[in-house]
Amino acid sequence: MGIQIAIVTGSSSGFGFLTSLELARRGFQVIATMRNLQKGEILTKKAKELGIERNIEIHELDVTSEASIQSLKRLLESLGRLDVLVNNAGYAGAGFVEEIPVAEYRQQFETNLFGLIAVTQAVLPLMREQGNGNIINISSISGRIGFPGMSPYVASKYALEGWSECLRLEMKPLGINVALVEPGSYQTNIWSTGKQVTERSLQVDSPYFEWMGKLEDHLLKSEPQYGNPQEVANKVADLSQLNDMTLRHPVGKGVKLSIRLKNSLPWRSWEKAVLKRLN
Repeated sequence: MGIQIAIVTGSSSGFGFLTSLELARRGFQVIATMRNLQKGEILTKKAKELGIERNIEIHELDVTSEASIQSLKRLLESLGRLDVLVNNAGYAGAGFVEEIPVAEYRQQFETNLFGLIAVTQAVLPLMREQGNGNIINISSISGRIGFPGMSPYVASKYALEGWSECLRLEMKPLGINVALVEPGSYQTNIWSTGKQVTERSLQVDSPYFEWMGKLEDHLLKSEPQYGNPQEVANKVADLSQLNDMTLRHPVGKGVKLSIRLKNSLPWRSWEKAVLKRLN
């Protein structure tokens, strides 16, 4: 078969950055995509340090831009095959429902869901024709468990989970695998520079200002317990090398337990536990 080819979206930082390096280290030819090519300098520098710079190519890709998606299609035509797609691009929208403009929800879905769908649709004809391929969608524990103050992000990840179920059922008979990786809290920028809090919830006269502060404090105090994001990169790379895989892959300390508890406890008990933890 020769060298396997992988495309990773959102490769400028976090899981995408580490996954691109890990796949390249394992011998994949990696197309690392990002909106801002200037941020690719850090990835290139790291790849050179590891001696794997020949295995990584950086390409511009804005998953919300139709012109950028068309450019991706032309790239795919030139490649001729694609073995792995890692849908990682995304950010975390935050704030309280009453105060979040619907436009901000749409923006969240444009990146975390619709952009991901557009990228996947671009690669499906190639994978279908070759009769194989792995599509790995980076979801989150937030795609299984809701959290106050995070409704845009949570909603986009819940939607991704359902869409991925449908995609897997459609693709499985064609030899294409679809998997969801569901990380818990890790030391990436998703909860710092990657988090976009609606402006209203940060204003002192907001009825949710105090509660928003408590959520921010909770995230800040929890940071020392956040896991090493390399664990997620390793998991994605492991899945990329499989010929078959299950759909869901929770990753991180306490993630599987939290999902089990949420699914088994009566809602009132679960609700009480979550709110108590925040207060």
